[in-house]
Amino acid sequence: MREVLVIGGNRYFGKRLIARLLAAGDRVTVLNRGSTPPPPGAGQLIADRDDEASLAAAVGGRTFDVVVDQVCYTPRQAAIARRVFTGRTARYVMTSTVEVYEYEDVLAEPLGEDVLDPARVVVTPELPWQDPEFVAAHYGEGKRQAEAVFAAGPPFPHVVVRVAHVLGGADDFTGRLAHYADRIRAGEPIAVAVPNRPATYIDVEEIADFLFWVTRQDFTGPVNAASHGPLGTEDIVAAVVAALGGEWPAVTYQPVEVGAVSPFSFARAYPMATTRAESLGFVFSHTKDWLTRAVAETLGVN
Repeated sequence: MREVLVIGGNRYFGKRLIARLLAAGDRVTVLNRGSTPPPPGAGQLIADRDDEASLAAAVGGRTFDVVVDQVCYTPRQAAIARRVFTGRTARYVMTSTVEVYEYEDVLAEPLGEDVLDPARVVVTPELPWQDPEFVAAHYGEGKRQAEAVFAAGPPFPHVVVRVAHVLGGADDFTGRLAHYADRIRAGEPIAVAVPNRPATYIDVEEIADFLFWVTRQDFTGPVNAASHGPLGTEDIVAAVVAALGGEWPAVTYQPVEVGAVSPFSFARAYPMATTRAESLGFVFSHTKDWLTRAVAETLGVN
């Protein structure tokens, strides 16, 4: 029986990952601040992961076969985790994001992991990473620097999973697809970036499958996770229209060069190559295989 610690991740694809780990017979412990109980069958450690003393005290002398960190957003959090878990885990899996590629050139060809070497990313711990508003405004940069912390210094057995935009699930709490449904019903225009580029996506069930698979492998370093087939805003809107059914006013788009745009509209987007993951044995689906179902279940119109 493997000992697995999941930091955060008590909802959305995190809870699906926990269900898969438990079904496989792993002993799973969830570490969070205690505001929500762990899923049935999982244990719990209560700590503030931003407080090194609190985190170390909660972990105590326990060791783990795998730690899956679902909520590492800053280099400060990564540095604390690295210090606490060095010598306490055989494998550390950090959930990262496609947004780490935000400074790379927008290319027609998908980006491989090697275009961003975390060891070459400059870490700036002096920035206000303890400020939630700053962290939210610098999401991609925070993840880049967190990756860099895990990659630096003496060897630390880790994987960073660069996750595409996630779709699907009745428990999608973001309200992004509801944004489109509301505008379609009201006949209101949909604001889009200029230019408006396709982006990479992954189904909520598939990312849970992939993270579960990663916990059972022995490779290290960055790995991209994305379904094949980038999607544009128009593709997602078409799926929402189909899910709603009935007759609605024709959808119109309002190009916006400066200002807020609708969710899933990107002036910069980064197609990700999944060659590394697939060479290691995981084959991703195509967005056409699940988009209709994912949109319908999120909108509650199955």
